[in-house]
Amino acid sequence: MMFEYFPDNYPWSMAAVMAINAGAVLSEVHEALEPLKPVAAANDDAANDAWHARWMMLGERSERLADEDDAAGRRLSASAKYKRAAVYYMTAERMCKSEAPIRIETYKQMLDMFRKGVERENGPVEWVEVPYKDTGLPALFFPANPKAVQGDGPAPCIVHFDGLDVMKEFLYLAGIARAYAARGISTLLIDHPGVGEALRLRDLKLFPETEVPAGAAVDYLEGRPDVDSDRIGMAGISLGGYYVPRAAGFEHRLKCAVAWGGINDYGKITRGRLDGTGTKLSVSHWEEHMNWVFGTNSAEEILEVVDRMNLEEAVPNIECPLLVVHGEGDRQIPLEMAQKTIREAVKSPRAELKVFTADDGGVEHCQVDHGALAVEYMTDWVADVLGGTTK
Repeated sequence: MMFEYFPDNYPWSMAAVMAINAGAVLSEVHEALEPLKPVAAANDDAANDAWHARWMMLGERSERLADEDDAAGRRLSASAKYKRAAVYYMTAERMCKSEAPIRIETYKQMLDMFRKGVERENGPVEWVEVPYKDTGLPALFFPANPKAVQGDGPAPCIVHFDGLDVMKEFLYLAGIARAYAARGISTLLIDHPGVGEALRLRDLKLFPETEVPAGAAVDYLEGRPDVDSDRIGMAGISLGGYYVPRAAGFEHRLKCAVAWGGINDYGKITRGRLDGTGTKLSVSHWEEHMNWVFGTNSAEEILEVVDRMNLEEAVPNIECPLLVVHGEGDRQIPLEMAQKTIREAVKSPRAELKVFTADDGGVEHCQVDHGALAVEYMTDWVADVLGGTTK
């Protein structure tokens, strides 16, 4: 089960664990969060302002130490500290209200720290723009390890979508791209409409037809000589459990689909949350966050969008291998939704459900309690389907 630093505040507890999964230091996290225990249950504006301030303290400290390393020419040490600062700023930003100026300011600090950290680690990542309508979608391209690519041609590639409140930088810091690269698979981590930079700096809102941005990503990858256009798959985390099967049902150039969290009917989930009978929330200002993501102004308008976010039409139309990964104790999305997705994928030549149980760990939403287990399983599965390696 997930370690709950705040037993009376699930969003805060999950965010703290996510930060550790992305590279935060446990002792520093404890230092920052212990003073918040008396206000956690309130989860009101004052409490979330305090959350922001405590994580900013850690971010500013790590940034200061990184600057000292950088000035002394210790680039690798600076890289590690800049990336930790990015984690801390990312976590500070997570509980802000959308209209608060401090949210975008904090987000931009995170982007700056992340870029500095990645540039100084001397890795192969590229910042790229995926052409999309009259604008673009910001993304990170992480190439396969050349020594792991099978054969003499270009490598397969996974398009990786975010969730409702996850961004491409978190996926990178959590090690997902490196895990694929070690198996001979490139990764395109993309902020699609409704998340990350696409939402915060370009005001691109989420809509149900995720095959549209997915198709734009495939178009982009087909133009890269280092990507095998016949071996492009797609994965997504959390609400990506809707994004990816939806896209795969209509974008048939995708050669595999991985739903990391089996969200089959987001309308049903949302209705329960709005009336107070539903599952756990991922962020403090959840309804306000939903309006920001969708560009809506009320609960009624939110429901108009999410009632279209089910997989009734898409899943029976999936023609590629499909993997759904779920935790048996997921407190945000019932296991029955993951089971329904697999059950209805009647055209998929390989529809598989992986359920993490208490015997092995990883029972929480998207294995936030043991993310490495999920990453290892999914990347091995994709390597098997797309022609990578697990050796």
